[in-house]
Amino acid sequence: MNGRIVSAFVAIIHLYICPCFGENYILDDKVGLGRKFDGIGGLSGGGATSRLLVNYAEPYRSQILDYLFKPNFGASLQILKVEIGGDAQTTDGTEPSHMHYENDENYFRGYEWWLMKEAKKRNPNITLIGLPWAFPGWVGHGKNWPYDFPDITVSYVVSWIIGAKQYHDLDIDYVGIWNERNFDSKYIKLLRYTLDKSGLENVKIIASDNMWEPITFYVLLDQELRDAVDVIGAHYPGTTAVEEALKTNKTLWSSEDYSTFNDDVGGGCWARILNQNYVNGKMTATISWNLVASYYQDLPFGRDGLMTAQEPWSGNYVVESPIWITAHTTQFTEPGWTYLQTVGHLKHGGSYVALTDQKGNLTIVIETMTHNHSICIRPPLPAFTVAAQNATFSLKGSFGSVTQLQVWHSKFNFKTKKPSFFQKLDPIKISNGSFTLSLDVDEVYTLTTLTTGQKGSYPEPPASAPFPKKYKDDFNVKNPSFTEAPNFADQTGVFEYYINLTDLGPHVFTLRQVVTQRPVTWVADADQTISVIGDYKWQNLTVMCDVLMETERTGGVFIAARVDKGGGLVRNAKGIFFWVFADGSYKVTGDLSGQTVLAKGSSGTKAHVWYTLSLSIQGDHASGELNGFPLWKLSVDLVPKNGWTAIGTRSFELAQFDNFSVQAE
Repeated sequence: MNGRIVSAFVAIIHLYICPCFGENYILDDKVGLGRKFDGIGGLSGGGATSRLLVNYAEPYRSQILDYLFKPNFGASLQILKVEIGGDAQTTDGTEPSHMHYENDENYFRGYEWWLMKEAKKRNPNITLIGLPWAFPGWVGHGKNWPYDFPDITVSYVVSWIIGAKQYHDLDIDYVGIWNERNFDSKYIKLLRYTLDKSGLENVKIIASDNMWEPITFYVLLDQELRDAVDVIGAHYPGTTAVEEALKTNKTLWSSEDYSTFNDDVGGGCWARILNQNYVNGKMTATISWNLVASYYQDLPFGRDGLMTAQEPWSGNYVVESPIWITAHTTQFTEPGWTYLQTVGHLKHGGSYVALTDQKGNLTIVIETMTHNHSICIRPPLPAFTVAAQNATFSLKGSFGSVTQLQVWHSKFNFKTKKPSFFQKLDPIKISNGSFTLSLDVDEVYTLTTLTTGQKGSYPEPPASAPFPKKYKDDFNVKNPSFTEAPNFADQTGVFEYYINLTDLGPHVFTLRQVVTQRPVTWVADADQTISVIGDYKWQNLTVMCDVLMETERTGGVFIAARVDKGGGLVRNAKGIFFWVFADGSYKVTGDLSGQTVLAKGSSGTKAHVWYTLSLSIQGDHASGELNGFPLWKLSVDLVPKNGWTAIGTRSFELAQFDNFSVQAE
């Protein structure tokens, strides 16, 4: 018999065999209600985590979006949080700012606008949140700090909110301060004042997207700050809130959580914290970092999304277990529902929550995840035990007249490795106001008065396939849907489509690196800009690209192969980097920083002239050509032995690239 059928059959037996003993749990709305439920969400950004999603062809891209956002289909997410791009590395890449420079505004850069619109298209009631991780350099006036000129920083952030409405008809519901970095009370107060003055009174402020402390202490001591802050958001709280946070009487959120590999242990982590964030910490919203693992897997935190969509070239995507674990809550609640006071831990491990719309509907979510099958990446998980158990739930108050509940069930089945997720079982009958479940370990149940749930599905997507070994891009996109070229993943700097109106020859449409000043960074960006592309496993190949330096004397550009690091580690990247400079020289280095020099010499290159660079690697042999003529050869122990290809610049400077191609073995 099919494993999933067996699991469903066993679950049905559990429902209908009423044991004569067990713990009793009362669900009663007449003793008072708990906090208002604000939703379950996902975070796009915080490191270009949706970068590859936009490159998917239809119908696969829309299918992925449906699994994420479409109500009563998949995860049915109720919150979408996005990065306000700041031109800097923020975990797995950079996201472009709407204002690279002080006199520059463009509200069509990047893909977050598009993603918010797609989410709204599917769920018009979805909550939208914006949060900066980094800021363009001009905001900090050359300092790595955004608060010295708070009026400028506030104006920059508020312009993003206004632009969302003016250009995309998007109403931003919440805005944050500075992700996981210090906050400034004066800045928060000024942000509130400016929002109100700009007619954005409905935009609420979350602070501080870091730890519970010290924001809770400041809020308790400062009435003006308390009035300005609507939500206290903590990251990776471990399902608990400090006493001071509860004393503020503010809405509490886990405003970034999960961040865990999306296998079934990751799904177990998600199941446990979705319930226990409220049971233990009274948090009324939980937001996953990240929304969808749509970035190269060998970047930091590969596959940490609710689902996986990292192969636009093949169309393959994977609906992972966290999608269906999310559905256990989101398909049977809505923001504005209220938790019952009668929620808590099960006697023999696990937890239960109950929510109501105060119109007669009731949803109960139960999880029995064991310690080793629900470990999140952080914080460390204290020891606990969970055992199979009988649980009797008594419905009282306005729920006393409920005669049956719909049942949805997931079982991870770590022993058999044949999990069953989000299966609809027969309704359970309520006898004398109560029902009994026989709960096994590593299960999730939803019992609800709602009948609208659905396990949505599409035909299997195409099979997984590696990045094409032969790849070309001439960047000749007359009306680009997005500003980034497909599959290029910027790691420092921003590479955008560019129309070169001064060149009516073969290089009218190019890719241009546009960041000319180090941003107010979130991590240690490299001193050089770099965008990676391809298959991390590539070893032997030839990569070619036309390049144009726009900076006199100090300008420089490179093409590279076997690049082994990205994300927050990009400044330590090793590989084979072939540089040419505007002073007429070239260099071959074994690292991005240029410290390990393997060869150097004269190239005759200068600014404002197009050149064709070619880099070939075969084993421990490498060679480079300039305009088709051999320039250098190496025969040394090349380290690393595999990695991405890349393009980039010597510093934060303007440069253009065209006719990129790679041929790998």
